[in-house]
Amino acid sequence: MYSLDINFLNDRPDLKPDSASRSRGGLSTGLSPDDKRPLYLGTGLMVLCLFGTLGAWGFLNWQNGALQDEQARLDSQLGNLEAKKKELAEAEKKVKAAEDEIQALASVFNQIKPWSAMAQDLRDRMPAGIQLSSITQQQPQGQQAGTAAANSPTSGVVVIQGIARSFEEVNDFLVVLQQSNFLKGDQTSIVSVEREDPKALSQISLPIERKDTGSSQTLDIPKFPGDIKFSIQTAVTEVPTADLVRELDRKGAVGLVSRIESLKNKGVIKP
Repeated sequence: MYSLDINFLNDRPDLKPDSASRSRGGLSTGLSPDDKRPLYLGTGLMVLCLFGTLGAWGFLNWQNGALQDEQARLDSQLGNLEAKKKELAEAEKKVKAAEDEIQALASVFNQIKPWSAMAQDLRDRMPAGIQLSSITQQQPQGQQAGTAAANSPTSGVVVIQGIARSFEEVNDFLVVLQQSNFLKGDQTSIVSVEREDPKALSQISLPIERKDTGSSQTLDIPKFPGDIKFSIQTAVTEVPTADLVRELDRKGAVGLVSRIESLKNKGVIKP
């Protein structure tokens, strides 16, 4: 038995089998099943992505190597800088030690009060009737003898002993000593003063004959007043020698003045 299957839709021009198939399969891409272009396109995209990834990986590796080389170079420079820093620190220590030695030497020169200048200052200040018998320097307690230079009194007590014709001359001498730039005026004072026993010449016999006896006569020689023995205690000033340059120059301490001026010119001693 047979049945007739009539499809009237095929008679409509706007409905064709291709249209029906497109309606069943969705939108048509216009590609045939034998078309290889999508495969090639996908393969190309995959290869491009692969090469892009490899290129990025290679660039990153190259950049990483360059950064490592730069780090090694910087580490080398840092090591050199550390070595230079140590050398600089050692040089600074040597410079500091040299500066300390120079300052110590300058301090010594700046404390020296030469005996030659001080003796000349005493001679210039002595009244006519004063005679000095001794000038001694006593070291402060706790300081060993010989620590101060013999020709450069820098500290301690100075004792001046001598003789005068009167007490007034001793007082005058004390006043002028208190005005000396080399001594401490407030520590200059008379320690002791006393008059010695009167002095007399020995008796002599003169050949003078007395008419009544015919014998020689012995004359009594008058006695002279005794001298005034005094002792004055003072101390060397602590004023820096650099501040006494003019006074030292006037008293003839040319060598010390030259050294002080040289140290001033070099900046070791501030003017």
